[in-house]
Amino acid sequence: MKTATKESTPNRKESILVAAERLFAARGYHGVSIRDIANEAGVQFALIGYYYGNKLELYHHIFELRSGYIKERLELLAGIMDNATARNALGDIVDAFVGPVLKLAQSVDGDNFLRMVSRGMTEQLSEDEKVIQELFDPLAHAFIDAMASVLPHVSRGTVAWCYQFALGALLHHVTDRRIERLSRGENRRDDFGATQPMLVKFIVHGIRGVCGPVPAMKAETSTSATKTNAAKPRAAAPKRAPAPRRTKQP
Repeated sequence: MKTATKESTPNRKESILVAAERLFAARGYHGVSIRDIANEAGVQFALIGYYYGNKLELYHHIFELRSGYIKERLELLAGIMDNATARNALGDIVDAFVGPVLKLAQSVDGDNFLRMVSRGMTEQLSEDEKVIQELFDPLAHAFIDAMASVLPHVSRGTVAWCYQFALGALLHHVTDRRIERLSRGENRRDDFGATQPMLVKFIVHGIRGVCGPVPAMKAETSTSATKTNAAKPRAAAPKRAPAPRRTKQP
């Protein structure tokens, strides 16, 4: 009799996660039951509780499992702020905010998860509060802090609004399904490589439209001031007035 190998044995724990993520993305938290997840995953009802506990614990576990892309964004941001001396610092910050999300959206599982995130951010049910506060609020504060540091002439409140608008543009972009119809077939919604530069520019110009031009960073300002002073010609010494001519006395 042929025995099942480790590779051919279904990974029931992983199947539960994939099924739950797909159903939560499509129906929302309250539109899915534990039995729905068990049926979708093809496992016994009791196995879900055995591996993950109740439905809320399973829901939170999915967010924690996917939190690697949050860490990636924070690491990119830290690298940018360590070297934030150029005028394009705002663009780099926005690119770090957008890039890892678009990369995640290119996989089927990532696409489902981002739809869960979008639902959580827009509906903000009590079940979402824990993950929003523990995972996404620290991320938001880090990006708002970074943006505020390169926009010192505007209030944190204004920067927070800019972050909010940027988040809306990003989440709509990765979850929308209409772009093929709206472009009459010219665009593909999954063409994230081509759309990333466009989205970054859109967000950056929107922020600059609200906040005004980004001031030069300190290091850049001091360097440019030194160059300007060095380039200025020295003022010529004033010419002496000619001595008055003597006239003969009559």
